[in-house]
Amino acid sequence: MLFVSDIHGATAALRRVASRDGQLIVLGDLINFIDYRTFDGILASVVGRDAVQEMVGLRMAKRWDDARSVWRAAYSGSADEFRQSYVRAVEDAYAEVCPALEGSNAIVTYGNVDQPGLLAAALPNGCQFVGESAVFNVDGVEVGVVGGGTATPLGVPGEVSDDEMARRLDRLGDVEVLCTHVAPAVDPLATDVLGGSHKGSAPVRDYVERHRPRFHYFGDIHQPQATTWRLGKTVCRNVGYFRATGRVTEHRS
Repeated sequence: MLFVSDIHGATAALRRVASRDGQLIVLGDLINFIDYRTFDGILASVVGRDAVQEMVGLRMAKRWDDARSVWRAAYSGSADEFRQSYVRAVEDAYAEVCPALEGSNAIVTYGNVDQPGLLAAALPNGCQFVGESAVFNVDGVEVGVVGGGTATPLGVPGEVSDDEMARRLDRLGDVEVLCTHVAPAVDPLATDVLGGSHKGSAPVRDYVERHRPRFHYFGDIHQPQATTWRLGKTVCRNVGYFRATGRVTEHRS
């Protein structure tokens, strides 16, 4: 099995990975909503880089109300036009990145910056989209895949509540390998050293402690304090910020 996460528009690198042998599993965030290093991305194309840079600074300072105020001001007086421009930009982004998976028969779920319906519609034939949760048998290994990002005050489309995440996980039962977009709520795995934001999921941590899969693969945290951690009997591993590294994580039993 091959794992990638946080593609964020890295189409050429994804195409190279998709051509490799082995079951590819994509753990979300395929489009480049905001590149926190450069402030480029879909949002900048719609509202401008200056507004994005200001919002990012406010989010890192955890000034959520001020960040929302900047967001509202960016499309004040033209909400319908803004929404249409934003949806077109997201559709264009999926139309660029998803064809890189052609012929891979990848299993794909979504992250917090994704729009699940648009992503599912853009995937090539043969790819399997996981909108909530599903179990796959991959070379004799039971693999559970759960979609969705951790809920934040911003309430973006790819986020799900803790209650909903717990329900999705419960449907899996026992699996040998757990795959999510989000990190478990373990501080070194869930804390991004850039800005210090913490986005760990308590339901994911609880599932791991209760069901004890052998491995848990996830993404979401671009610059974690730690990339690998043992939680009880489970090896938890961040598969990396693919847009920056272009690297794939290969599962070895």
